[in-house]
Amino acid sequence: MSASGGTKAVMAALGSNLAIAVAKFVAFAFSGSSSMLAEGVHSLADSGNQFLLLIGGNRAKRAANDEHPFGYGRERYVYGFLVSIVLFSVGGMFALYEGYEKVRHPHAIHDWYWPVGVLVFAIIAEGFSFRTAMKESNHTRGDLSWVQFIRRAKAPELPIVLMEDFGALIGLVLALAGVGTALATGSGVWDGVGTLCIGALLICIALVLAAETKSLLIGEGAAPESVARIRAAAVDGATVTGVIHMRTLHLGPEELLVAAKIAVSHDDTATEVARAIDAAEERIRAAVPIARVIYLEPDIYSDAAAAAGPDPDQNPGGR
Repeated sequence: MSASGGTKAVMAALGSNLAIAVAKFVAFAFSGSSSMLAEGVHSLADSGNQFLLLIGGNRAKRAANDEHPFGYGRERYVYGFLVSIVLFSVGGMFALYEGYEKVRHPHAIHDWYWPVGVLVFAIIAEGFSFRTAMKESNHTRGDLSWVQFIRRAKAPELPIVLMEDFGALIGLVLALAGVGTALATGSGVWDGVGTLCIGALLICIALVLAAETKSLLIGEGAAPESVARIRAAAVDGATVTGVIHMRTLHLGPEELLVAAKIAVSHDDTATEVARAIDAAEERIRAAVPIARVIYLEPDIYSDAAAAAGPDPDQNPGGR
């Protein structure tokens, strides 16, 4: 996934959310609508989330050192996880609290044209941000459905922005419905109900994002199609006759670690094996460019070794 594409989507979302947050707080000040207050805090939280994503992307670019020999690529996952926490606490929980208070102590909405006008403006602005995120995602989504893309993407920025913008658009519709119903019935309770719905929506989105980014933090392997390309590239049919077993791990969205035990002939010399390993590494990097850290261990193939797998307790000699 292109880092520049994710940054473009984050910047578009940041600009939209800052403008929308100001407009929503102004509307709340004039109308007293709790939906507007909840939506204003939501947009402010989203703006903070975009800042977190930008910070994570910048920190992930630091060079590897002795303390972190594989670099800082996973910082993007850490900050992505922080985004889900902010969205859950600042966005969702605040909206639930504000909605609960409004249902308990309803009051009329004043100057209705402020919240309605701001909501319409916000829907247009969020639509622009959502469209940008979709456009950038389509460059790498391929044939995956949107659900598959969010679940399988290794770069956290685009899925997070997509989920945030989608939630924001649904939340704006809920806020508009709450304000509209409150105006039509003369009961401010409906404004509180709309706010409660917004809070529930934000918490659901936060939980999905937390689950996905936690999986990346723990460590995910390469996508199945990438694994297949690596296996095919490793074998030359001459010196390297097969892959006994292999493990992959994302060190960051654009950096993959590959560790494999490859099968060679017992008649090959050490020089021939060393040259074959170097050639295999070149083929793997050509097939999957993000495979930047590669460890290949030569061994004599046997069915027992392949079946035993990479566990050293079960297969200490690889034979």
